[in-house]
Amino acid sequence: MLEVKSLVAGYAGSEVLHGIDLVVEDGEGVVVLGPNGHGKTTLLRAITGLLPPRSGAVFLEGREITRWRADVIAAAGIVHIPQGDLLFPEMTVLENLLMGAYLRDDKDRIAEDLDRVYAMFPILAERRRQDAGTLSGGEQQMLAIGRALMSRPKLIMFDEPSLGLAPNIVERTFDIITGIRDAGTTVLMVEQNASAALDMCDHAYLLESGLLALSGPGRELIDNPHVRSAYLAG
Repeated sequence: MLEVKSLVAGYAGSEVLHGIDLVVEDGEGVVVLGPNGHGKTTLLRAITGLLPPRSGAVFLEGREITRWRADVIAAAGIVHIPQGDLLFPEMTVLENLLMGAYLRDDKDRIAEDLDRVYAMFPILAERRRQDAGTLSGGEQQMLAIGRALMSRPKLIMFDEPSLGLAPNIVERTFDIITGIRDAGTTVLMVEQNASAALDMCDHAYLLESGLLALSGPGRELIDNPHVRSAYLAG
């Protein structure tokens, strides 16, 4: 589904990623772990065209998309759910969901997908006329995921989906992401909660100082001494 080759990216005079190689197979759930400030968000931004890479290449289903605009990449099937400000806070829940289908013109299928999102997140159906900015943190995360699904993506990229959420909401969020993967949508996720992420993913990469330090099946990395001491302590 996605292949990243020798990717170099950064900001102004600073190089953040130093030649990243990464593969996400169709239907997989893949997680990128690592400390804050070591390039995880930069990697997602470079893949989605928000940050033009300095060198290297990105391929979606075998097609090179390295220099495509962000909107063209989104139309091709990659949806990026960033951390932080996820929504249009002064728009209603329904309006936010319909923004996810902005690039689509198949109205009947949009209506079907809206019903599907409401079935997945009944609270969004109840609050569809409510402004998104008035929702709780967990409800906003549900809305961000629902909006992403409205575009019928091939690949969803999550940037720290558990950030700032209560433990019970974190568990629910990971269950939702696992369900999305199991339903056939490929998932690439950046996450600080290493234990939960490794437990649900098919493959994992460890990004440290802009370089890939380790990679392998999630269950394998759970037993890696470095991962256990640095990310799973306690």
